[in-house]
Amino acid sequence: MTSSKLDQFLQENISDLKERGLYNEIDTVQGANGPEITIKGKKLVNLSSNNYLGLATNNEMKEVAKKAIDSHGVGAGAVRTINGTLDLHIELEKKIAQFKGTEAAIAYQSGFNCNMAAISAVMDKNDAILSDSINHASIIDGCRLSKAKIIRFEHSDMNDLRQKAKEAVESGQYNKIMVITDGVFSMDGDIAKLPEIVDIAEEFDLITYVDDAHGSGVTGDGAGTVKHFGLQDKVDMQMGTLSKAIGVIGGYVAGKQSLIDWLKVRSRPFLFSTAVSPADAVASKKAIEMLMESTELNEKLWKNGDYLKQGLKDLGFDIGESETPITPCIIGDEKKAQEFSKRLYEEGVYAKSIVFPTVPRGTGRVRNMPTAAHTKEMLDDAIAIYKKIGQEMKLI
Repeated sequence: MTSSKLDQFLQENISDLKERGLYNEIDTVQGANGPEITIKGKKLVNLSSNNYLGLATNNEMKEVAKKAIDSHGVGAGAVRTINGTLDLHIELEKKIAQFKGTEAAIAYQSGFNCNMAAISAVMDKNDAILSDSINHASIIDGCRLSKAKIIRFEHSDMNDLRQKAKEAVESGQYNKIMVITDGVFSMDGDIAKLPEIVDIAEEFDLITYVDDAHGSGVTGDGAGTVKHFGLQDKVDMQMGTLSKAIGVIGGYVAGKQSLIDWLKVRSRPFLFSTAVSPADAVASKKAIEMLMESTELNEKLWKNGDYLKQGLKDLGFDIGESETPITPCIIGDEKKAQEFSKRLYEEGVYAKSIVFPTVPRGTGRVRNMPTAAHTKEMLDDAIAIYKKIGQEMKLI
């Protein structure tokens, strides 16, 4: 029998979310998540996937994954520290380190897990973390878990960061101070000011941590935001995901060998959770090899991103200040943003609305994620539908 208190809590809160238009109905995709998807039998141009390079459905990756199932099974069979570390995991980690230009790397089950694992393994209650005000939820949770003092600085505001770094150092209260930022910010598509962040970090002896979930495979010819700025030797901890541009599932932290050795004995998701499956490990490694051998997919992604951006801008939509293929269409009013997304869906474009609390109040938007797998025809269809609905709703 379930608790009446739990029932009451759930019913009241779900009803409240529904009334305020903040309850998210989850759509089920029938088949693969490619540049076009099918939902409830309806074919749609897909502009809501993180599958930046179209690798989630890549044939070469599917082949190596199938072979790995035959040779190594469907699961790793244990946590990494007992006997769940397969030769495939070691090969993947070596490849990641090569890709990121670091001494070593450690793989986790997801990008979210990386931030929960790595931040709390390095920082504790005697430390402080300077965190960009719009950092990803997983960074915030990782910081909270560490019990370090969290000091938010205004988004990409280097004067504010310097001031707060100075105050934190001069207070003498903390053993270690870290500055942590997303490499690419997922809601606006802007890039962190890493050169300035690194300068401030050197001035005040801060540990540097970059979450490059949306940068890996996208910026720096695919090698990420740290490489984009040539700062591989200046950033202490590079975190990335294998679930977005890489097209599989998992995450990693790359850095000095001593850091990776420490994370292997102190980060809880590594110690207490079964490793990624053999198929995931080899498919991820294959994707990274493809990115290291050729920039073709990366170039196609940027070409498509620029094309969609220009098309929406020419129509008169507010696409914000994005510096990456992530293209927000800022509507403002939350209910209007949700209505706009719904109308796009009816006409054949899947682009989810994003509202408070994910973005600030009054900046409700539809976020577009063009990929390397989209054709010009698909993007032209999407732009035409945007025009139709934008005019119909008097947004342009």
